[in-house]
Amino acid sequence: MSETEQDETNQEQGNAPENAESTESNDANAQNADSDFEPLTDTYEELRHTDDSAELSAAARKPLPPKSDQAAFSRSTALLEAVAGNQHTPLEDRIFLARTMPFPNILVKLSEDENDEVRKAVASNTADKNWLVGRLTKDKVSEVREAALRNPQTSWKMRLEGAQNPETTPDTLDFLSKLGVEFEPDAPAILSSMVRRAVALNPNCGQPTLARLVQDSSTDVQHAAAGRLGQ
Repeated sequence: MSETEQDETNQEQGNAPENAESTESNDANAQNADSDFEPLTDTYEELRHTDDSAELSAAARKPLPPKSDQAAFSRSTALLEAVAGNQHTPLEDRIFLARTMPFPNILVKLSEDENDEVRKAVASNTADKNWLVGRLTKDKVSEVREAALRNPQTSWKMRLEGAQNPETTPDTLDFLSKLGVEFEPDAPAILSSMVRRAVALNPNCGQPTLARLVQDSSTDVQHAAAGRLGQ
């Protein structure tokens, strides 16, 4: 072996312990990182079943990470679903989530909440998908149903059914009678007039609403209202 080759061999052997120490250090750091990371499913189940209301409240109010951090953002919204579905989460926090969250997985959980006020808050949330708010138009509680009927995400089919329902209150019928006129003036003319006509034919429709509908721009609505007023 030449003198140069011998020097290179000695140098490599001299560096070996240093390289080994570096590798061991990296492995140790990786193990520490793994031990600090709690799997999503474990954290989800903990939040889903804990009765620690303070922990749940803190999780409900914790600001979301920026959307640019996609992994952290997705993890946080998934954990909020667990918080939303836990009845030990304080009522005010469940209502807060129902009013402010735009995420379907969280709103679906809250739409099944045993508390009427939580479901009502979901029904009023304009971030709802139309199928979800449509489902809430069939809720067992009238206040929830009517909050859903006033939500702009509600489909015209659900609005028409609400206008036909004799249990819908005069106030909500009055709201529906203004669709395509005062509210949502760019709404499809045929669909909005069908809803207003159904309001006019609804036995629960108030006299002031009928008096206004007699002057409606649609002749079908006018005739329906006039018939109810005996004109």
